[in-house]
Amino acid sequence: MELRRALVRAAVSRPGVLLAVYPGATRQRLAVEAELARRGWQCVNGPAETDLLVIAGDHEGEGRGEGGESDWVAGLWQSIPAPKARVWVTDPERADDALDSGLADLERGEREDDHAPDAHHEHHEHHEHHEHQQDGGTAPHSDHGGHDIDMHGGHHGHAGHDMGLVEGLPMADRADDRDGLRLDVLHMPLGPVLADWPAGLILHLALQGDIVEEVTVEPVATPPSPSPPFWDEPWLRAASGEHISRGDAARRLCAAHLDSLGRFFAVAGWDDMAARIRHVRDRALAGATAAELTSLVRPLIRRAERSRTLRWLTTGLGTLTAEQAHQRGVTGPALVADGDAYSRMLVWLEAVGRSVAACDVTEALDTAEVVGPRGRLDTPVPPSRALLDSLPRLLEGTEFACARIIVASLDPDLDELTHVPAPGTVHSHG
Repeated sequence: MELRRALVRAAVSRPGVLLAVYPGATRQRLAVEAELARRGWQCVNGPAETDLLVIAGDHEGEGRGEGGESDWVAGLWQSIPAPKARVWVTDPERADDALDSGLADLERGEREDDHAPDAHHEHHEHHEHHEHQQDGGTAPHSDHGGHDIDMHGGHHGHAGHDMGLVEGLPMADRADDRDGLRLDVLHMPLGPVLADWPAGLILHLALQGDIVEEVTVEPVATPPSPSPPFWDEPWLRAASGEHISRGDAARRLCAAHLDSLGRFFAVAGWDDMAARIRHVRDRALAGATAAELTSLVRPLIRRAERSRTLRWLTTGLGTLTAEQAHQRGVTGPALVADGDAYSRMLVWLEAVGRSVAACDVTEALDTAEVVGPRGRLDTPVPPSRALLDSLPRLLEGTEFACARIIVASLDPDLDELTHVPAPGTVHSHG
């Protein structure tokens, strides 16, 4: 018995963590990610690799299945093999305590029916996670510019729900492809529990071979929240009359774009770069000086701009011209980029370099135009809504392996869809 316990403790000393994030739980997610990085624990891509399920966000007010248990939590939990543990993170200040509790449960060899949280349950549709592999088996690796980029890297897993399954795999239909041939059509949801994926986003894809033929966007149903989205908070607070410094807004903008870049590099398979970018993000949110942040950011920007592999991998994906962006109501970096996924990444890099220099400025933020990391906030439609509406046209006709890079290059923030501002706090200027 003691030997078994010792083996279990050794096996779970650095558990694989599956991080499930609800819209509105950005603070909790960031706290968990920072603590995982400090401990050297890795986030995994799906239930099969999971030791510890970490659920970020408090959706106690949502409906539940029989017995008071969330259908989504119950389904995801059932798909994780033992030994396993799960924790809820509702207070970002106590993320470390939650992870300690989860580790202790793993070391004790908790069974799935031992206990469950008694106060924090979430409601979600059940989305089981299945691994997707393209023809050819193992994805190739490229070594250019001093780093390795895994062109698929296991990051193209997906979650399925409410569909016919055979041996755990979705069933295919038949339809004409673009050349008039009758090919299998595989209906496949992506999200919402997926590494480096916008919280609360589900994409329903129809695939013929490895080509995305049709896309439907389905944000997770989430109760409205009066709290401003984390990344938009400085601008919305300033618009409501609070004194917000330009430095605070620049710091939040810098961290938001670094967060997006971290997803982008991770999905592209550049894990080392993603980890470095997220370290700077965490330093920015922790209040590091402009000088420190500048010294950390400059070499990373140069490295990303000089990567020929990254340019080759992402150029031509998800092209959105400025004219198309205007027509679809897109503002912010995606409009400025006037191009593809690589162009949008360059705009983020440029904005990061510009904003870090202003992180210590104490002058009041100008509220003549309320513009957050994803675009204008003084319009009736949140900027991320326009990004989501643009996804189907950008994804249809592309290879499945490219879909996640395109999504990451837009990085819509679904927190914006749940926010219901108080009357008169943000005015539309047309």
